[in-house]
Formats: sequence, structure tokens, C-alpha cells
Amino acid sequence: MPKKFLILVFSIVGFLSACDEKPDPGFADYRMVDLSHPYNGETLYWPTSPSVFDHEELSYGETVGGYFYSAYSLATPEHGGTHIDAPIHFGKGKQTVDQIPIETFFLKAFVIDVREKAQANPDYRLTLADVLEFEAENGQIENGAAVLLFTGWSEFWPEALSYLGDDTPGEASNLHFPSFGEEAVRFLIKERGVKMIGLDSASIDYGPSTDFIVHRIVAENSVPGLENLTGLENLPPRGALIIALPMKIEGGSGAPVRVVGLVKKR
Repeated sequence: MPKKFLILVFSIVGFLSACDEKPDPGFADYRMVDLSHPYNGETLYWPTSPSVFDHEELSYGETVGGYFYSAYSLATPEHGGTHIDAPIHFGKGKQTVDQIPIETFFLKAFVIDVREKAQANPDYRLTLADVLEFEAENGQIENGAAVLLFTGWSEFWPEALSYLGDDTPGEASNLHFPSFGEEAVRFLIKERGVKMIGLDSASIDYGPSTDFIVHRIVAENSVPGLENLTGLENLPPRGALIIALPMKIEGGSGAPVRVVGLVKKR
């Protein structure tokens, strides 16, 4: 993890020292970008998921003591909305959500824009040629970074037919959306040492996939994946930092995640 980034994160402690003080100037130098969709009744899940988001009111209103109080129960499948795939999702014996090293969630981000190609082909997959073209324009992707694929698909959220390519309940055999390709992902992990991948569509494997090869590759190499991101248009191709902190579910194969981008102000 970059030393400057560690200093930035640890400066959060300064926020707790005195409520009347201004935020640490290290954070004032950054523009913060929310890269997560909210969880609600419209949140999209994999079509075969037996359940969806449930947020039930337990209490709301004035109490007999004269003060306001609200509380809710929460239930959600691990894989839906903006979430993280832990390596165990497709890798037997691999890390669960709570076992992923904490430093994995604080990374430099490289954003590869394939919107034009995805618009022309909803089943587009990132190629090795795309990665090399990106590096020719923006410099080599750094070891230990996250690579985020900007497909433009978040503009369709939460309309299932446009976002997933099909909205038939319980059916996942006719999905269409862009994602990563096998050769590109193998290169990013083996040759560039990428520690996380993510994108703004429904899966790190493209819609028609039946072998989920990208999931299997990242799982084998203990690389988590972020799915259903949004707001990637607000990040530069390189130079941003991301914080991606999931709910710490013991034994979880995935979890809801709040992803924040930090972009240095000019």
C-alpha cells in the first residue's frame, strides 16, 4: 500500500480529536466519489436469486420516554447491488470475506474505458489489446493496484431488462452485458500483479458466460471482484485511490460494499 495513502487513511484519527476542528487538510485535497448504488427495493440481484433486499421497519416514532427512535431488520443475499466477490465464491478453500487482508481494500485505481465498444456490442469482453492500448496512453498499470472496467452500464440501473439483457424471473440463460475477458484478466494478474478488479455491470464475467472463467481465475489467485459499481465516469484513467470496505461477514462468499473513490484536486 502506498505510504502517502496510509498517511491519508490514518489521518481519520484527526477527525475524532475535536469536533470543532476542521477536517484534516490531507482529505481536503481530495474529491470523494461515491461508486456504490444504494440498497433498496429496486436493487438488482442475479436472476436466479431466491430472495432480494428486505428492509423491515421494527420501530419508528416517538417513544413513551418522549424521544424519537427508529430501527429496522435487514436481509439480503450476498451477491446483489454493489458488492464484493470473495475468492471463495468460485474457489474452494479460498479466502472468505472476513479473511481478505484489510490492505486489499485500499488501492490505487486504473480505469479502462470501453464504453464505445460495449455500446456497439453488449457482450463485449475486455481484451489484452485493450489493456496494452490503455497502457500506451496512460502508462503501465502498477503492481498491487485495482483495475476498474468502465462499460457505461450503470446508466441502465435499476432497469433489469436493459442492465441484464433479460428480465425473465428465475432465468439466467439469456443475459447480455459487457465485462472482462479471460486473456486480459490473466495478464493483469500474472504480469501486472493486480490485487482487485471491478466494473459497473452485473458480473466480472460477461452476460452469456456459462463457464465463469474470470470468476475462476480471480478466485484461484485470491483476487476479489467488485460488481455493480457506478460513477466511474468521475475517476481519471489513473491517479485515483479507492476504498472498498465490505460488510465483514464471517465465512461469507461476498458482501455488500461501500466503494469510495478519492481523486486529487488540481
